[in-house]
Amino acid sequence: MIAPLNQHSLANKSDSARVELGVKQSYLDFIDTLKKRGFKGDLNPDYANRVVLSTDNSIYQILPQGVLYPRNIDDLVLIAKLSNEDQFKDIVLSPRGGGTGTNGQSLTDGLVVDISRHMNTILEINEEERWVRVQTGVVKDQLNKALKPYGLFFAPELSTSNRATIGGMINTDASGQGSVLYGKTRDHVLELNSVFLDGTEWLSKPISDDELDQIKQRDDRVGEAYRIADQIFSEQQELIEAKFPKLNRCLTGYDLAHIRDDNGQFNLNSILCGAEGSLAFITEAKLNVLPIPKFSALVNIQYASFNDALRDAKDLMDWNPTSIETVDSKVLNLAMNDIIWDTVATYFPAGEEQQIAGINLVEYTGDDESELDAKLAKLTAHLDSISGSTGKSFAYTIAKGAGEIGKIWTMRKKAVGLLGNAQGEKRPIPFVEDTAVPPENLADFIMEFRELLDSHNLAYGMFGHVDAGVLHVRPAIDMKDPNQETMIRTITDGVVALTQKYKGLLWGEHGKGVRSEYAPEFFGELYAYLQEIKATFDPRNQLNPGKIATPAKSGAELLKIDNVPTRGEYDRQIPGAVRDTFNAAMYCNGNGACYNFDPNDAMCPSWKATRERTQSPKGRSSLIREWLRLQEKAGVDLNKEIEETRKSGFVGTFIPRMQNTLAKRKGEYDFNHEVYDAMAGCLACKSCVGQCPIKVNVPEFRSKFLELYYGRYLRPLKDYFIGTLEYVIPTMSKVPALYNAPMQVGFVQKLMAKYAGMVDSPLLCKENIAKELSNYGVAWATPEALNRLPAEQKVKSVVIVQDAFTSFFETRLVLDIMDLLTRLGYRVFLAPFKPNGKPLHVHGMMNAFEKAATENSEMLRQLDQTGVALVGIDPSMTLTYRQEYAKSLPEDQLPNVQLIQEWLGTQTEQIKALELSLKESEQEIFLLAHCTEKTNAALSMKQWQQVFEAFGLTLSLQATGCCGMSGTYGHESANVDTSKLIYSQSWSEVINDREKEGRIVATGYSCRSQVKRIDQKQLPHPLQFLLKKIGNFSVHGLL
Repeated sequence: MIAPLNQHSLANKSDSARVELGVKQSYLDFIDTLKKRGFKGDLNPDYANRVVLSTDNSIYQILPQGVLYPRNIDDLVLIAKLSNEDQFKDIVLSPRGGGTGTNGQSLTDGLVVDISRHMNTILEINEEERWVRVQTGVVKDQLNKALKPYGLFFAPELSTSNRATIGGMINTDASGQGSVLYGKTRDHVLELNSVFLDGTEWLSKPISDDELDQIKQRDDRVGEAYRIADQIFSEQQELIEAKFPKLNRCLTGYDLAHIRDDNGQFNLNSILCGAEGSLAFITEAKLNVLPIPKFSALVNIQYASFNDALRDAKDLMDWNPTSIETVDSKVLNLAMNDIIWDTVATYFPAGEEQQIAGINLVEYTGDDESELDAKLAKLTAHLDSISGSTGKSFAYTIAKGAGEIGKIWTMRKKAVGLLGNAQGEKRPIPFVEDTAVPPENLADFIMEFRELLDSHNLAYGMFGHVDAGVLHVRPAIDMKDPNQETMIRTITDGVVALTQKYKGLLWGEHGKGVRSEYAPEFFGELYAYLQEIKATFDPRNQLNPGKIATPAKSGAELLKIDNVPTRGEYDRQIPGAVRDTFNAAMYCNGNGACYNFDPNDAMCPSWKATRERTQSPKGRSSLIREWLRLQEKAGVDLNKEIEETRKSGFVGTFIPRMQNTLAKRKGEYDFNHEVYDAMAGCLACKSCVGQCPIKVNVPEFRSKFLELYYGRYLRPLKDYFIGTLEYVIPTMSKVPALYNAPMQVGFVQKLMAKYAGMVDSPLLCKENIAKELSNYGVAWATPEALNRLPAEQKVKSVVIVQDAFTSFFETRLVLDIMDLLTRLGYRVFLAPFKPNGKPLHVHGMMNAFEKAATENSEMLRQLDQTGVALVGIDPSMTLTYRQEYAKSLPEDQLPNVQLIQEWLGTQTEQIKALELSLKESEQEIFLLAHCTEKTNAALSMKQWQQVFEAFGLTLSLQATGCCGMSGTYGHESANVDTSKLIYSQSWSEVINDREKEGRIVATGYSCRSQVKRIDQKQLPHPLQFLLKKIGNFSVHGLL
């Protein structure tokens, strides 16, 4: 047992007292002054927020002094004005949006100004004139979802579009797939609202020379900025022309080449777009939007080598597609092992003779279908004519329509993150990943690029926008190894030389960030003029210093790629054995997929509800990594402590745990509690496991943390209530009134809420399964009974594995499933009830969980060995057998328990033979699947559809996020409000859609329970729905 960690500082949230270690006094004073002057947003100098905002999607890690979340423009003006006062001249500020940058663009050791939490409103959509005005915290996909009903979209495409903000896109002048046709973000910016560092609010847009002359007369920072920008452009046109390459991507930051638009108007936005927050805070944007193409097609062309795909891409450009994307075999193979592959596998069939080692994705779009088909016909005729030729493609498929094409582009987008999921300690990382060269030079450039990487024995993945000459390469390096870390300098210097040789750029798409040290080399003598621009906007070098350019005559230096702290430097301080124990958190690379804005996507409901980055898989991983580092620094052997915690008894550790708990109640700061707060907010839904490209498993490392945390502090009563539920409920169910009666009494409910931390506890069912078995012709499953079955009878038999929730709180469901399966001609058995242990795992009672898993697994394996299929009803409880059990038991001791639809999916031919066509009796049915099920067993969603199809019914998977219940999470007092907010974000609208009334089914017990609690509606399980539909058939009629 060790003392709590309390060596880190921040504002105590309970009484605002501060332990002033770690945060500089000047920053604490700045934050205090902001508060006193009426700052409306959130001020977070706490260590948890600082740690989580210390990383982005790059290899770097820089701890900020605090995080500011402005609520409105007035807050940003206040920040700017205060920073302009002499007292705070050394305060450093860095604007931040989605935090998806791959080069440390928004990282700072000053204050992060994160606008995404509050300033994320779409202000105006003008359908007729095709423009939109937004706050810059709006996410790109959020904007396009709002524009879709108008038939419009915001064009620049990004692989991170579901979490990248418009502000971030503007600040990096972002672009991606389709940029040859649609251009970069700057090409769609009509107006920008900015706050300059002296507090001036300014609207910038294209202006005439007369308007320019008037603005230049202003005696403030705005006037000065326009004067210097115009002067540099006017006097250095030849130099600008010479230094800015003729590339689709141009140069990121301070784009002097386009300060005059095609109409000759002066546009300061060319300077602001791509400035990476180093000149001003951009608060609002008026953007040009385009009509969504009516028709689209995607040709998926397959090659025997990546080099063949690259070289052929140049020829394919002659066929005038909208875009061409190239992906190598490494990226493709990683996608094949992800849940995303099930949605696109038919477009990339495995060849018997040729293996796919590279693909080109060639897209056509347009409003004239016949014209598009004509283009397709020409291309496919060409592909047919050269198929199998040396260096050419050997096969292709075609996807048509936005829905199908969207699946392939989603796979391509996810491939970026999937590279980080390569096995081993050497992981592909971004640092030279967005080079751009003229497309005609790309193949030769890549050949030398690969030679450079091969000469250092580096593995890597490649993909890119070949039509724009942009290549994404991520070499695999273990940044925890100091020797390998030096390769960052070696490889980057080599790539810089190659890009210059081939007349290209190191930063073709993802910004400069820490790589800004190469800016003087690329800009040459023009760099001094960029310094003048920086000095005009930010003379004290307070806005994102070290990026793009330093102020002229300031003596400041640009950041250097090997002088900025990296994640690897911190992670190597954690012992290898401890990293292995918590490996579910260690490999998070900051890609930010967990920040998905879409409320109808299952990924991380706690993030969507709170908008707190600490309440996300990335945030929780960051906190665990830092917690592990600090434990090691404090001399704690966590693996040893885990052993001691499991061996120690409740009484023996009570006094030290009580002492620590009393200290916590007194408000003594301890970083353990900040980590705990982040873990406690997790719903343990495991959507992160299925949807994160890196497979970050928060519930796994969360349970290990909670086990250690409660080895140091007293557990709340609710944990014991929930943890023992599976053990006491079977006894209580024999006389349900003894449990139900007090649970319905008002004062008991209040006592439960206050002292047990539980609300809205469900009631036990009056029906008793054991007493009902004979009525349904169902027997108890024992190895002896199952082994007596003839082989042909075993195939027509099934064992239902019980779980505490459906067996005791939803008994009718279990009986209905017995009824249905019996009617379908199956011999049904019921496994004796044993605790599954899932609630124990969720609350970190790992010792008890492993005991439960061992005992339950032993029984189930004996049943499994008989050859009769075992199925579970509740998805979350059933998937525990293949996930949580797999982490605690040897592989040969794991029981094979299928989701019920997985087994039924193998029985569809037998069901079809019964000729139960119900087509005329029902319209489309909508399936609301459990989050764990649809993200961790994605293929089983198709199996539900196949089962319904066998009955002659159409089942559609309804897009929804989380219901907010997640086991017992929604019943815990501390979580009630968040639980109901999560429900309101997605499920509420679907449940209350009158057009869907009576046609919604839900697979999860907790989901049905939440609907009943909030909307007082009883949703059927899919099999209950089917039972009702065939209710008029007799058992013998079906047999």
